[in-house]
Amino acid sequence: MSGAATDIAVIGMSCRFPGVDDLDGFWRLLLDGGSTFGTFPAHRAPLPDRTPHPDAATVNSGSFLDAIDGFDAEFFGTSAAEAAAMDPVQRLGLELAWEAVEDARVPADALAGREVDVVVGAGPSGYELLRRLSGSDQDDHYAVLGSSGALIANRISHLFDVRGMSLAADSGQSSSLVSLALTCERIRSGAVDMALAGGVHLIADPEAGLGLANLGALSPDGRCYPFDARADGFVRGEGGAFVLLKRLDRAVADGDHVYAVVRGWGVGSGGATSRMPDPSPTGQAAAVLAALKAADVAFDGVQYVEAHGTGTRRGDPAEIAGLREVIRHTGRGAPLVIGSAKANVGHLEPAAGIVGFVKAALCLDRGHLVPHPGFRSPNPEIPDFGADFEILRASRPWTGTPQRPRRAGVTSVGMGGTTAHLILEQAPGTPTEAADPAHNVSGALLPWVLSARSEPALREQAARLRDRVAADPSLTAADVGHSLVTTRTAFAHRAVVLGADREDALRGLGLVAAGTDAAPVVRGTAGGPAGPVVLVFPGQGSQWLGMGQRLYAESEVFARSIDDCARALEPWLDWSLLDLVTGAESAPSLERGDAVVQPALFAMMVSLARVWRSLGVVPDAVVGHSQGEIAAACAAGALSLEDAARVVALRSRALTALAGLGGMNAVAAPLAEVEERLARWPGRLSVAAVNGPASTVVSGDLEALDEFAAAARADGVRVRRVRIEYASHSHQVERIREQVLAAAADVTPRPTPVEFHSTVTGGRLDTRELGSAYWYANLRSTVRFGEVVAALMRERGGVYVEVSPHPVLQVAMEETADTLASPPPVVNTLNKHDGGAAKILASAAELHVRGVPVDWRTVFAPARPHRIGLPTYPFRRQRYWLTAPDGALAPQPAADRPDLASEAAVRALVCAETATLLTAKDPDLAVAGLGARSDETFKALGFDSSMVVALRNRLTAVTGVRLPATVAFTYPTPRQLALRLFSLLTPTEPQPPDTAPDAPDAPDEGLEGRDDDDLYALIDRGYV
Repeated sequence: MSGAATDIAVIGMSCRFPGVDDLDGFWRLLLDGGSTFGTFPAHRAPLPDRTPHPDAATVNSGSFLDAIDGFDAEFFGTSAAEAAAMDPVQRLGLELAWEAVEDARVPADALAGREVDVVVGAGPSGYELLRRLSGSDQDDHYAVLGSSGALIANRISHLFDVRGMSLAADSGQSSSLVSLALTCERIRSGAVDMALAGGVHLIADPEAGLGLANLGALSPDGRCYPFDARADGFVRGEGGAFVLLKRLDRAVADGDHVYAVVRGWGVGSGGATSRMPDPSPTGQAAAVLAALKAADVAFDGVQYVEAHGTGTRRGDPAEIAGLREVIRHTGRGAPLVIGSAKANVGHLEPAAGIVGFVKAALCLDRGHLVPHPGFRSPNPEIPDFGADFEILRASRPWTGTPQRPRRAGVTSVGMGGTTAHLILEQAPGTPTEAADPAHNVSGALLPWVLSARSEPALREQAARLRDRVAADPSLTAADVGHSLVTTRTAFAHRAVVLGADREDALRGLGLVAAGTDAAPVVRGTAGGPAGPVVLVFPGQGSQWLGMGQRLYAESEVFARSIDDCARALEPWLDWSLLDLVTGAESAPSLERGDAVVQPALFAMMVSLARVWRSLGVVPDAVVGHSQGEIAAACAAGALSLEDAARVVALRSRALTALAGLGGMNAVAAPLAEVEERLARWPGRLSVAAVNGPASTVVSGDLEALDEFAAAARADGVRVRRVRIEYASHSHQVERIREQVLAAAADVTPRPTPVEFHSTVTGGRLDTRELGSAYWYANLRSTVRFGEVVAALMRERGGVYVEVSPHPVLQVAMEETADTLASPPPVVNTLNKHDGGAAKILASAAELHVRGVPVDWRTVFAPARPHRIGLPTYPFRRQRYWLTAPDGALAPQPAADRPDLASEAAVRALVCAETATLLTAKDPDLAVAGLGARSDETFKALGFDSSMVVALRNRLTAVTGVRLPATVAFTYPTPRQLALRLFSLLTPTEPQPPDTAPDAPDAPDEGLEGRDDDDLYALIDRGYV
């Protein structure tokens, strides 16, 4: 059974070997015919003074990583104690799984909740030796999690929050390829959407390989020569690889890059056809034949086999015998090219199969067969080798056609006889959709969005991307930017580089890499949920000649909305909105007054709100200032565009009757001070608006306004006349009451999920109340803008976006925000110096870096970009490793036990042991007076989980009294623990259960210990 709906696509891969950090490094090694063999690094020796073993040179030869103690615990959300307890194979498995998903150009968080299998082939690294030497097998509550083989897969499933099968498979040296075959079967059956399969192998203690040396499987000269006359065994290797798999038809539909296609697979055991551990040619042949049958492929159609190829005396001849059995069975005529990655990176044992798989997939993807390093002449135990097989000494182009695609087989054999074989095929060709030049606006600003879990990682991320893009001129700014926002998970530390072209973006990446804050870079930290998005719509004052003209040409969303507004306003206007926005000669002047200004601003604000929506910035709440409430109600969905256009047009027409009768003054003073001053002009002046803590607007008769301004300036108060020719929000509005009510008479308000916070009532309003009476009150009443915004910021936090062609309320909102301990961000949309799409993108970047979700995909859509490969995450590794404790921590010998006949003596012992542990943790810590602090909890004194159990162990060793691991949790202070220990040393009556005493002196801080983020939390959850 084969076909796009049943074949399996390899859409992501990762690998790590000595001197090889990624797929490109592995490919260079393969093309060059290089190898990674060396000796075990002296600095990694678990026991430097160990007596040399006769086979020490053999087991210390191999392909070893320089270090395996580094881990980015912060990235993976583990504490330092847990990271140190984790077998390094778990850590490497987490890193490689993450890199495989990133290589697949899939945001890691997009996998959450999905049916995705995780199956891993791995074995213990020998870290348990260090666990015993360090004593952490007794003290460490994470030991069982760190040593469990199943936890390799389980941790990866937890990392991505996936719900498929999570399994650590063990079939010996074939474990990882068996894992891969198992996941392919699960995908084909429809049980899961995708699968992560892989293998890891590390060697904490080289002498764990002495058994293999005794078996004669290891090469004495530290090299590996598969199928060569010099073959005398393999060398052990370190590293691993992972792949992400998906059904082929879905991968093609989703536009995934497909490295190769898995057409078929076979897994079986040799049974008793050979003596264990001798390989079984019959069993190997059966697995290959099963894979060919499942793939519906003739063996003649397979040009290359990545063999198990261990370079052992028995293994190579047996494997060739198995392949010859397949040749005889299928009638293959042409010689078969074979090779083995073990000649490059050694034998990674449980991970060996996945290494060969990744090598074969790279060869298929890049159309090259690679040389087999070190090959001179065939193994003499394999007769007539050249008649059926070929070993390459140099790289060779590997062509394929639709009729004869590139195909490879991959074999992996377990010592116990379990063999897996998979058939791979080159990916199907996919048509490339060219970008539409008409949509590539010259000079258009594009964002490159980066993030990391830490500031140093963010800088490294920028440096890696800069180097990658600079080295490949074919990468377009649109493709890079699109890939950053569609294939990467957003972390807390963020930067957005805004550039018009590659050169701008590369300069910006350099600034991020240097940790510099300067244009065109926007940086920030998303500390948590950003809170509600509040769109704020001002009244008048934001208008300027030419507003909207540039954006109308640059933004299709804005242009469509302006067109919609023009149609809605047309019945009520004697001028053209489109002429005004596009700057036509027939456009009306903004000096014509509110009959032009208010409809124009309404259309601008409504259209800018739609632009924000297209970027994914959808309001949770809206606030409007004066006439801005009409736009706010429309943007929230409470008024239809037609109803809102009618209100704003007819109401602005009615206001012309008040022209010249009054005006407004902006006063830089608090409301209370302004109200006190207004007492001199009763009935003539009133408070029109309160915008912020020191921003108030006064409205009324012109002569009174002049007198007010003169008096205020004489007292040092700043006052300026607002450019408006009538006195809204004053007694003068009552003259046009009937006209305003008529303008909104037929309005039909409707409910909306977006909160409408009224600056008329001062609080949240049911939008069904936005009838004609409300719109009259909106013009007559004081605008309580400052009060509404202050309440929102204080109670809800959030982010505030002024939606207008020029910011007029931002300063007032920032003044309000500055009165709070955690000021919420405030951004604007356009300004009269920058009225284009670039300004909106810069504001969107300000929101994004503070945690507001922004849909950047719409920015790149017109260029029809492609997802490309990007550098994987730059893990910031620190050393986490178990070592033998300092001699000062050794328990006292029995002969040195103190006299414990009194309660005071026992308390002194507990305090002394506590002080010893604290001093070992921090030599500079002053603990001489610990006896006076014996009522403080161990947690408050500075204990962590390992110290708590270490104290139990030391006290048990000194006293001979058996104590539970949780004793310092149950008796959380030195004094309480001493009382308990003394009672056990001198029992005078039957002892109660070992639970917390009810004595009056048992303080509540014992319960506070449950806040400890390791031991106490584990105890509280019932794990200890």
